Amino acid sequence: MKKKTLYRTAACALAVTMTASLAGCSKTEESTSTAETATAETATSESADDSAYDYLAEFSYSDGFDENGYLKDVTALDYVTLPDDYADITIDASLGEVSDQDISDYINSNVLSSFATTNQVTDRAAAMGDTVNIDYVGSIDGVEFDGGSAQGYNLELGSGSFIDDFEDQIAGHTPGETFDVTVTFPENYSSADLAGKDAVFSTTLNYINETVTPELTDAWVQENLSPTMGVSDVASLNEFVKNQIAFKNQYSDVYTALHDKVSFAEELPESGKEYFRNVLLYGIYSYAQNYGTDMNTIASSGFLGSGYSTVEEFIEDMDESISTQLEQTLLLQAIAEKEGLKCDTDTLNAEFVNQYGVKDPSNFTAIYGENYVKCQLLDSLVMQSLIDNVKYE
Repeated sequence: MKKKTLYRTAACALAVTMTASLAGCSKTEESTSTAETATAETATSESADDSAYDYLAEFSYSDGFDENGYLKDVTALDYVTLPDDYADITIDASLGEVSDQDISDYINSNVLSSFATTNQVTDRAAAMGDTVNIDYVGSIDGVEFDGGSAQGYNLELGSGSFIDDFEDQIAGHTPGETFDVTVTFPENYSSADLAGKDAVFSTTLNYINETVTPELTDAWVQENLSPTMGVSDVASLNEFVKNQIAFKNQYSDVYTALHDKVSFAEELPESGKEYFRNVLLYGIYSYAQNYGTDMNTIASSGFLGSGYSTVEEFIEDMDESISTQLEQTLLLQAIAEKEGLKCDTDTLNAEFVNQYGVKDPSNFTAIYGENYVKCQLLDSLVMQSLIDNVKYE
């Protein structure tokens, strides 16, 4: 099972995103269409009283943890029995293998792509696979029709985004040209006024968007990644990415083997359950506040994956998931207690870059609070120590 909080395995991508933002790269805003759809019809609903959850306005993800990254006021070894051989774990050897191609693919997809730029090419003909910028005006029998015109539209040729034959007729033209694209709307087209009709689109090809990915060199890493990440050249970046991939590949199997070795108390600490319940409730509360609706509306909208009559019904359905998350936190804390590991502020500042590839944890602590980030880092340190000592078969 994998953590559902601050994943170490996504850390490199997070680090690069932060670095790109600092370097002035554009940042895509998170889409809210799903939430808006879920609440649009009832945005002003007052059918439910959320006053019982007013305390969530002051909620912090760090509420459940102390200054060492432990569950607050909880001794995990009171609830988890560790056998003497808890660290003796054997997993499939293939899980520890990371190829050069794996590393290259990850860097291309998650690092270099974040620094890619777009050039407007005007000195060659468009080809299938290119993304072109076009203006077009559609007409039938010489009469323009509604919805048939656009300016500055970016279209990937060959994507099938437009009706048959439209994209093929752009290929071969050069930016600056204006030409006719002739098509026939399908008989089953959604608009009855257009279905089966021949149409002509007067189209101007403005330019071709060409993505330029930077070359991975020591100088590029030093200039773009070194200021915020703990890497100074290509070799150190490759090593960091290799460790991230290996950690991701092995986490689930190592944790499962560990979980199978231990036993838990019949009753887990109620304070821990309450904290993880509040994590779920806070998510619903935040959506309700953001979209001017109530929590029961969010619960019944289907936005949570299934329709629930009330928030309480959802939380009751999540009881097993809450217990699972609490077990995982207790188990990793129990090992930390056993080994004398803590994540105080000095450890956070020293180890965060090694585990997450980010020199300054303040962007994370500002969102989640320092104690929560300490807990996540402590979990990573415990899991890394187990992974470093696994046996392969």
